[in-house]
Amino acid sequence: MKKTLIVAAVAASFATAASAQSSVTLYGLIDAGFTYVNNEAASNVAKGSAAAFRLSSGNINGSRWGLRGTEDLGGGMKAIFTLESGFSMGDGSALQGGREFGRQAFAGISSAQMGTVTLGRQYDSVVDYLAPMTATGSWGGTYFAHPFDNDNANNSFRVNNSVKYQSANYSGLTFGGLYGFSNQAGGFANNRAYSAGAQYANGPFKIAAAYLQLQNPGSSNNGGAMTDAGALASKAGVAGLQVQTQRTFGAGANYAIGPVTVGGAWTQSRFQFAVGDSTARFNNYEVNARYALTPALALGAAYTYTDVKGYTAGPNNNDHMKFHQFGLQTDYALSKRTDIYAEGIVQLGKQGAEAQVYGTNANSVHGNQVVVTTGIRHRF
Repeated sequence: MKKTLIVAAVAASFATAASAQSSVTLYGLIDAGFTYVNNEAASNVAKGSAAAFRLSSGNINGSRWGLRGTEDLGGGMKAIFTLESGFSMGDGSALQGGREFGRQAFAGISSAQMGTVTLGRQYDSVVDYLAPMTATGSWGGTYFAHPFDNDNANNSFRVNNSVKYQSANYSGLTFGGLYGFSNQAGGFANNRAYSAGAQYANGPFKIAAAYLQLQNPGSSNNGGAMTDAGALASKAGVAGLQVQTQRTFGAGANYAIGPVTVGGAWTQSRFQFAVGDSTARFNNYEVNARYALTPALALGAAYTYTDVKGYTAGPNNNDHMKFHQFGLQTDYALSKRTDIYAEGIVQLGKQGAEAQVYGTNANSVHGNQVVVTTGIRHRF
């Protein structure tokens, strides 16, 4: 009897140790509220535009749920995976083209000393390193994105078929890169993507830079690296132009002074079109600040000036357009996992530009657009 009890105890100990070495976590975020847009193109009214008031999902962060797992392999190494699905709170539908795990789907190996290598559908280096220096990539969210999210700072697309490396933290320095395969026989460069980036943090100071290139993202190779349209690619398609190459790069920094964090970022996106060998260039200049009045209450503000050359979509066929965008946000934490927020964004289109705050349903007709939104976020 004694021997049986000893064997059972040892078996239970091994089972406990084995279960402690691996874990799977269910997690998610729900963001829902109300949004008012003052000026959206509408064909069913005489003046061509109308205001909209709607229940909306993902006003700051896209609603999602996911599974995250790790297994200890010994020697400081772990096997990891993430499967993450986006959805709309309004009707429960799947986002990212209806994919089961459209936000992220990858597996790989992680080492505390050497870094992490993963394979699957993943974020590029602009999202990983540079976007956190912007309002849209940190506290501001969807409506704070630069026009059309032309630089992907708001993560409007992911990269399929990608292998990705992210370094360990070396005294505040982190860096990494990604390569997305076309997966096409005889078309190695047809619909591929690659990126690289780095970030350095030293006390209250952070600085980052990143580069992203997409080749033939709108090609007929639907099994390639890019199957998300991207906001600007859709606009270019309306204008009868197909993006042949996209190059996005930039740098940003922020500095914390007590409860106040101030920052800025510059990004440039160049779109070479397949027709006429023409090129569009977007320069985005952003300044932002966030003030934690109390541990629960925070205020944020951001301004972005966007200068566009060579992009001729729109009724005035203007080769040089400008956008001014102002945003304010207040956020109050009800608990560690739940907060309520309110924000307002104004975008002014100049020199023939049709304003459209990213995340709204349609462009403005009269050169400006205002968005006011409020809602609740819950994390689990």
